[in-house]
Amino acid sequence: MNRDAAPLRKPSWLRRSLSSTGQCGSTNRAVSDLGLNTVCREAQCPNRQECFGRGTATFLLLGPSCTRACRFCAVDKTPAAPPDPGEPGRVAEACARLGLEFCVLTMVTRDDLPDGGAAHVAATIAALGQYLPGVGVEVLISDLGGDPEALATVLAAAPQVLNHNLETVPRLYEAVRPQADYGRSLELLSRASQAGHVTKSGLMLGLGESEDEVLAALQDLRSVGCQILTLGQYLAPSARHYPVARYVPPEEFDHYRERALAMGFGAVASAPLVRSSYQAQAMYQQCLAARP
Repeated sequence: MNRDAAPLRKPSWLRRSLSSTGQCGSTNRAVSDLGLNTVCREAQCPNRQECFGRGTATFLLLGPSCTRACRFCAVDKTPAAPPDPGEPGRVAEACARLGLEFCVLTMVTRDDLPDGGAAHVAATIAALGQYLPGVGVEVLISDLGGDPEALATVLAAAPQVLNHNLETVPRLYEAVRPQADYGRSLELLSRASQAGHVTKSGLMLGLGESEDEVLAALQDLRSVGCQILTLGQYLAPSARHYPVARYVPPEEFDHYRERALAMGFGAVASAPLVRSSYQAQAMYQQCLAARP
């Protein structure tokens, strides 16, 4: 790939209105008043206005600074602060204010913490259960350094969905996310699936992967029991980040969706603007409905 080439021009299917509608104002207030972070803002998600307008947000725990330097990610890389013990309760309060029936949590990678932040994530899930009995929770976690005990801590908190993204195909890991490990991520998903949890993962397309590589990664995910899949277009946050190799047209995303469903995934969201937490509750319900 020519890193010095001019950036590709975004195609029409990636352009969308950013107008504020619905509950956008109340969602912003709940997040801001309680001093919380969202991946919607920190990762420059293109669906932020839509999700905020529906009164939903994906809360970013232990952030907003990450200890890894993945070249695709917009999340801050400044030194991370110690975990905030009040954050779990404030996240739960925000979800209660918004009247959520299903909450989505994610986290920055915290290699500086002995458990990778697992106890803090588990405490947030527990706080949600106390504030909102019966609430559903999806949690998108880091690889926790491959520590099975840290993963067990998160799983013991009983989230409905355990999400961990592969992000890209193995060949591109060194260039795109050099501190991660493809096999370690698959092992995490395998452990969670074997423990009886619904597991979810996702990939970004347009980084330079081939169709064969994408399909092989999807087969790898199915081999470890992954049931929910998201596929979306990679969008470089800035000129300093890994460049977009190509913009994948919507019909290719449709093709991958059909192939993934044929492999046995219970729910698949595959489109240019799909992100990990997009319509998470509907995806979970679809997955449950697809079970024998």
